[in-house]
Order: sequence, then structure tokens, then C-alpha cells
Amino acid sequence: MRVFEGYQKGVNLGGWISQCNRYEKDYYETFIVEKDIAVLAGWGLDHVRVPVDYQVVEDEEGNYIEDGFGYISSCIEWCRKYHLNMILDLHKTAGYAFDERGGEDPDAFFKDEKLQQRFIRLWQEFAKRFGKHHDMLAFELLNEIVNPSVAKEWNAIAKKAIAAIREIAPDNYILVGGVNYNNAVSVPLLDEPYDDKIVYNFHCYEPLVFTHQKAYWVEGMTKDFDMPYPASLEEYREKSRRFDEKAMGAIFTKGLTKVGPELFEALFADAIRTAEERNVPLYCGEYGVIDQAPLEDTVRWYRDIHEVFVKYGIGHAAWTYKDKDYGLIDPHYAEIKEQLIELL
Repeated sequence: MRVFEGYQKGVNLGGWISQCNRYEKDYYETFIVEKDIAVLAGWGLDHVRVPVDYQVVEDEEGNYIEDGFGYISSCIEWCRKYHLNMILDLHKTAGYAFDERGGEDPDAFFKDEKLQQRFIRLWQEFAKRFGKHHDMLAFELLNEIVNPSVAKEWNAIAKKAIAAIREIAPDNYILVGGVNYNNAVSVPLLDEPYDDKIVYNFHCYEPLVFTHQKAYWVEGMTKDFDMPYPASLEEYREKSRRFDEKAMGAIFTKGLTKVGPELFEALFADAIRTAEERNVPLYCGEYGVIDQAPLEDTVRWYRDIHEVFVKYGIGHAAWTYKDKDYGLIDPHYAEIKEQLIELL
């Protein structure tokens, strides 16, 4: 399996120009600043993943917002200054958001050609503005396709988007993730790579009942729900059955036998095999533990997943630098922050 060179050790800048507490100028200009990029470079990382919501760069009619593109430009400049690579991740596009599953049809994007064309036009705009930075900038098409039944439609959209990007930016790496919340077990459903600059991308928060314990956004989760790490596979599965099994990730995947590095190795096995067979780099764009979990258990979880990342040369970016319930520099993690940084 090829290694995604320059993108082996990273952190997300979640909550800055995506999933924003406020979609307002003063928030964008203060949440992440140049000093933060200097801090991350000092951690010994080689890249950052920058999620971007379409609302930051487009109004509701699809007109472009120059200030929004300016924040991306600034981050590219800062990354160059501090010798970091960067992934530009379109976290939400017009008509689709992984965390907004209400409405008449939360998956209208996969059926609506106008929405798909708007998505492709935005990527062409990103390519025009930022494709020249191909030596240090990669593009990630779209974050977390939730519905497992739209795999075929997503492959078709991704193929068109990549072709449109390549007309303008032939040399940037392009990351493509699968369905079912971009789960590792969905990687084999992705199309064969269209060129040698394609990267297969997945996320991992397994076991979800550990990494998302007490999470207010998980339906049915309570504030007194406790889950250690490690625990037996049977205990994780039993606790997971209290919730919607479809939302509990891949803990029910056949072939899992033991919790520890073996769990992640088994969960990633099909993705690793697919990447090896197709000679495609493999990358984990999100992983992490909520700030409600026990600290020592959090370190153990990070240690186990990193053991597998390193063993197979899987690039990765932890979720997330600050805020969003997973912020590595937030007070909850202070006691273990240095241990986590060393593992990154």
C-alpha cells in the first residue's frame, strides 16, 4: 500500500470555518489565528485538515463570498510559513450535511442534478484559486456520506467532480471517503482510483459508545452513561444495542474478536486490503475521544489506534484542535495533553 507522504500526522481545525458556533466574521477571525498553526507545527505534525462549510464561501443563491475564500488563503499561507501541509475538506455542501438529517429528504443531494452541479462548480472554484498549491494542499470532496444506500450515486458524483477538478488542478491529491459515515468498512465500495493522486479516506470513532459517551447529539444518550476502555467486545455490543444499531458504527462487524489494537486492525482490514490491491494511499481523516471519557482510558484508546496507523502507514488527523467537545487544547485534556501529542 502506498503511503500518503506528508500527511501522516495531523490534527483537524474543526469548528473554525465549519460547524461554527457563529457564522460571523469576528468569529472566523479569532477562533483560529496564525499562532495556532505555529503551535501545531511545534507539536511535530506534518499537516492540518481544514473543514469548510459551503455557507462560509457561498450565499444561499450560490454567489461566492470573498472573505470566506480569504480564510482558506490565510491558512495556506500560515501552513507554508510553518512547513505544514493542508487538506481542504468540504464539510457541508448545498443540499447535504452529515449532521442535519431532518427535512423531507436529507439525501436530496444524491438525486438533484442542480445541487450536484453546484457542488462541482464550487470544487472548480477551489481548484482555480488553490490548485497551484499542489505541493502542500490536498482536496477532500465531501465529509461523511451517511446513508449506506447511496454508494453508487456517490461514486458517480465523485467521478464527475474529480474530472472537473482535474481539468484545472491535475496535480493535487484528492481524498474520497465512503458511505455509512465514512466508515472504514465502506472503503471497498469506492470506485477504482481514477488516477494516481486519489486517496481513500475513512473516519474511526470505534467503539462509539466509548468515544461518544454522554454526547448530547447521540439520540438516547444520557449524561450518566459511562463506558470504559478497554472493555470486552460483548459489553460494547450490549451497550451499543441500547441505541440505533445503524448509528453505532462497525462494532457489530463480523470477525471482531478482541478489544485493543486487534479491534482496529480487524475494522480496517478490508480497507487496508482494498488500498493494497488498488495501490491507493489510505488516510483516517477523523478520530478522537469525547471530553466526557476517563483520561487514562482516552490515552489507552489513542495508543491502540495509533499502533495500527503506524503499522500500516495510515495517515491520520485527530479530531480536533480546540472546542467541539474533542478539543485537544481544552481544559479536560490538560493532564494528558502531552501524552496525546506524543502519540499523534
